[in-house]
Amino acid sequence: MAEIASQPVVMECAGWDAYRLLDSGAGRKYEAFGPYAFVRPEPQALWQPRLPDWPAAGEFIPGSDEDGGGRWHLDQELPEQGWELAWDDVRFTAQPTPFRHLQFFPDMAPVWDWMREQLSGRDDAEAMNMFGYTGLGTLALSRHGRVTHVDASKKSVAQARENAVLSGMDERPIRWLVDDAAKFAAREVRRDRRYDGIILDPPKFGRGPKNETWRIEEGLPGLIGDCARLLDEKSAFLFLTVYAVRMSSVALAGLLEEKLRHLPGVIEHGDLAVREEPAGEGAPQRLMPTAIFARWANPG
Repeated sequence: MAEIASQPVVMECAGWDAYRLLDSGAGRKYEAFGPYAFVRPEPQALWQPRLPDWPAAGEFIPGSDEDGGGRWHLDQELPEQGWELAWDDVRFTAQPTPFRHLQFFPDMAPVWDWMREQLSGRDDAEAMNMFGYTGLGTLALSRHGRVTHVDASKKSVAQARENAVLSGMDERPIRWLVDDAAKFAAREVRRDRRYDGIILDPPKFGRGPKNETWRIEEGLPGLIGDCARLLDEKSAFLFLTVYAVRMSSVALAGLLEEKLRHLPGVIEHGDLAVREEPAGEGAPQRLMPTAIFARWANPG
């Protein structure tokens, strides 16, 4: 029976060649994405910035609606097709999107490392990346075997496939599917499929390719229940991240404990966070929380 670890965990992104958190404060963050710096909203930056100026290629100005909206104000010309970045052996294109992101989530880097650790030494694993976006997690997993990549956005899946070509991984055994994640998981259960690992990053709200409506508070319990049926005592992991919701990682861990109680292993929960670069010699480095998570691992 899977048990919940008593202490929360912080999975920390310390920055890497393609990404650095330069400063934060007053509800914003200042980041470098390769050669370009950007300013984006960050409600959890309750402190004051350390740097006097934030020279940037652009800033995302949020809309008045707390559920989203806004626009980019660009002060520098950017490559029309984006610019190439890398994480380990995964190469990908970055560029500003209408949703304030730059086509990838840098705070997921420690998650990609963790997933690879769970499948260490294997090249025959069967993994699934649900809500897979532009495919960095999919490509990270693909060194360990077959991966099923599911996302409702045709554009995101197309970008993921382009990233696979950039990475020289387009010949790897990856299924690229434009589909509603919850419906696909339910069909996989009916097909009696199993996976060695599942990662899912569901949005707060979304629509499927046939205009299906997704609300995380309503849909998540059933989705996790189906994912649990796709795992068995030989499976290695499930990783769930949740962004921008009024929810605790303790609640996510409780949901995993309920749905995965038929399996051995350990359930942990906590925060994803990015470590800010030091502002000067001896200055402390702040941690910027970005998301909550719960994860199940089966070391056996």
